[in-house]
Amino acid sequence: MRRNLPIIILCAALAAGLAAPLLTGASAPGFYVEVLLGGLMAGVLYSLVALGFVLIFKASGVFNFAQGAMVLFAALSVARMAEVMPLWVAALLGVGIMVLLAIVVERVVLRPLVNQVGVVLLMATLGVSYFLDGFGQSVWGSDIYEINLGLSKAPVLILRDVFQGGILINKDDVAAAVVAVLLVAALALFFQKTATGRALRAVADDHQAAQSVGIPLNRIWVIVWSVAGIVAVVAGMVWGSKLGVQFSISQVALKALPVVILGGFTSIPGAIIGGLIIGVGEKMAEVFLGPVMVRTFDLAGGGIENWFAYVLALLFLLVRPEGLFGERIIDRV
Repeated sequence: MRRNLPIIILCAALAAGLAAPLLTGASAPGFYVEVLLGGLMAGVLYSLVALGFVLIFKASGVFNFAQGAMVLFAALSVARMAEVMPLWVAALLGVGIMVLLAIVVERVVLRPLVNQVGVVLLMATLGVSYFLDGFGQSVWGSDIYEINLGLSKAPVLILRDVFQGGILINKDDVAAAVVAVLLVAALALFFQKTATGRALRAVADDHQAAQSVGIPLNRIWVIVWSVAGIVAVVAGMVWGSKLGVQFSISQVALKALPVVILGGFTSIPGAIIGGLIIGVGEKMAEVFLGPVMVRTFDLAGGGIENWFAYVLALLFLLVRPEGLFGERIIDRV
């Protein structure tokens, strides 16, 4: 029964989502589908940030608190450089900056802490996070900057022949979904089919054992932080084009925490699935559950999107701490 609890929770959430239009009187199926698509698109954006968390944890066993700051720093770099050069050139230079950052982090922070306990490395990433926040502000400024991907911000009306009034969807959300799918496919192939990917997984299992068979731990950490930096560039550009490049972007990382808890800290596909669950769940809860709670409990309303993901993550921590796709850890004594 305990093993099946996550599936039961998901089925209950799905049933609640399907019943929500009936409870709230939202009988128009087009509106329901529009909310569902909006949740899926938001979930994809969360997943882009969560991918960086999974990559670092998969290779080092450490939760990287600096991932949100890396997304912000990458977005700031691209936005400011794009003011004086084409966007694609700025993006390539942004990738170079994040690779350089990975080298510096490995040399200055990680290398002196090899074989230390996990909490030491965790606190080190927290220090890197605060440094990047302050350093990014010193170098690039603290205003709100724009990243123009060349996509129209006006929503597009689709499926007019299927649903009355059609469905509104944003082009930039669709582009983000396509990018996320391509990233997941590429990273999955990298980890499963390449010698470097297998070495990354060996390092995650046991640092000392990996070193004893000749796997260079320092080089592996540079590679994985570089890949996480590239993911941060992509996520920063997508979020920057949608919200504007501002320091609140680093707070997006907080929403990625429930995503990796649901999907599993070591699962790349799980980061996407977890993001979709969180995105759809919070949109459905805000639109359909919110009015019910307001009428039933005489509340002020609003704010469900801010806490729904964390409550769902808490449930998973209680019944399945490794997430839906994470590796179950069994300690034998």
